[in-house]
Amino acid sequence: MTQVLSQAQARRIALAAQGFLDRPHEVPSMRTLMRTVARTGVLQIDSVNVLQRAHYMPLFSRMGPYDIGLLHRAAERRPRRLVEYWAHVAAYMPVGLWPYMKHRMARAHTDAWGGPRSIYARRPDLVASVLTDVARHGPVSARDIDDDLPKTKVDWGWNWSEVKQALEFLFYAGEITAAGRSASFERLYDLPERVLPEHILRQPVPTPQDAHIELIGRAASSHGVATVQDLRDYYRMSVADTQRAAGSLVEAGELLPVKVEGWDQPAYLHRDARLPRRVDAHALLSPFDPVVWERARTERLFDFHYRIEIYVPQPRRVYGYYVLPFLLGDAIVARVDLKADRATRRLLVKGAYAERLAPPETAEELALELDQLAGWLGLDTVVVEPRGDLAPALASALRPPAWS
Repeated sequence: MTQVLSQAQARRIALAAQGFLDRPHEVPSMRTLMRTVARTGVLQIDSVNVLQRAHYMPLFSRMGPYDIGLLHRAAERRPRRLVEYWAHVAAYMPVGLWPYMKHRMARAHTDAWGGPRSIYARRPDLVASVLTDVARHGPVSARDIDDDLPKTKVDWGWNWSEVKQALEFLFYAGEITAAGRSASFERLYDLPERVLPEHILRQPVPTPQDAHIELIGRAASSHGVATVQDLRDYYRMSVADTQRAAGSLVEAGELLPVKVEGWDQPAYLHRDARLPRRVDAHALLSPFDPVVWERARTERLFDFHYRIEIYVPQPRRVYGYYVLPFLLGDAIVARVDLKADRATRRLLVKGAYAERLAPPETAEELALELDQLAGWLGLDTVVVEPRGDLAPALASALRPPAWS
């Protein structure tokens, strides 16, 4: 008989799988960081810096205040533990995933997005020249290579764009990788053999089918319980490949078919998933946190409708520009539009909104989390602007009260 889970049970399983049950370390270490990445699977990278760049935030949500130099060490210094690739979208992933992305790299000429795929077809000479430049001078940025290449009247003004596209094609193809980031957040490209541990490069390349099984197994572990669509989205795979891999994992006993009350799709429970009696989380979730990045799953788990409004014109925004859900216990109880005003050393709460069933302690608990976030970001005060139904209570809960 197929096991039936309630929505509340599925929610607690999902949060446990994402690391919200892990006991925090008093001072987060590299071990803490890698334990957290083992839960999330990847850390999505995004350049928006209105609060803090996306890849730092899921670590803060699970580890609390930590030294971001830990992430730089993991991704940029030997022995490298993380590497950038198109694992979900642009993301940091454990170096051990590199061989399982080889099948994706081999399809770069058909699967890479428009510009890089086009430059490979139109300018193979440029792609080869860029690869040679990286091999000779890496780690280098697109700007560095642009300065190296001869410019003609025809190409003037376009080399940087085409160089960047060539670099991104080579990056997708795995012929180069990211050795780090510049101070202005540009990728610094180098050859994989100068970035990745030798034992990773020596590993046999899995078949595409074996790679799919590995990736779906990891996605299922990070989800705890999930539909095919949830599993597919985690590492951006096709539905057909996901279904085949899930079927193989069911046969192997790693995934168990289950039904979740209120879900209209079948689901799978990872055999190692934990079902805690309660989850005592206190976390602000980045718009790019794995808990909320698949919006349909967020609604199924939390009854929480969430859309990122960065690309929505200001007059049409409902909640604000950079809105973070607030997770309390096992429920999303509020959302806040945040901005780090670094010039004045203030964390600005530009809007604060309670969810329908938010408990009375929501403002107090959110105030504590915002204080901790401000301290981690090196900001002195939290200032609440009078927008949203939760704003008055939140301003009063901060000490001293913090109206703008």
